[in-house]
Amino acid sequence: MIFEQIGAPLTLANGSRVPLSPAIRAGDFLFVSGQLGLGDDGKLVSEDVTEQTRQALRRISSVLEEGGSDLGRIVKANIWLTNAQDFPAVNKVWAEVFADRPTDRST
Repeated sequence: MIFEQIGAPLTLANGSRVPLSPAIRAGDFLFVSGQLGLGDDGKLVSEDVTEQTRQALRRISSVLEEGGSDLGRIVKANIWLTNAQDFPAVNKVWAEVFADRPTDRST
């Protein structure tokens, strides 16, 4: 099987590069690395979890587009929260973005 890296490694605000690929194509599948609510400058876009969630989904969408796919083709997602109290806000954004076809998901 041929593997193809999609996207450039993430550079954090302090200039350090994260040693991972934004996505890897393996055959017909595209595996996307976890994304944070970071802007192009490598800093969180906001302290607000709703804005962080929207930004993370924009980053995922961008990586998928670069790999020739889109959010509508996501099958499974894993969400990691640092605060369980943020679940309702994250869930609300997820429900908006995936209104037509909810994904399989672990949170």
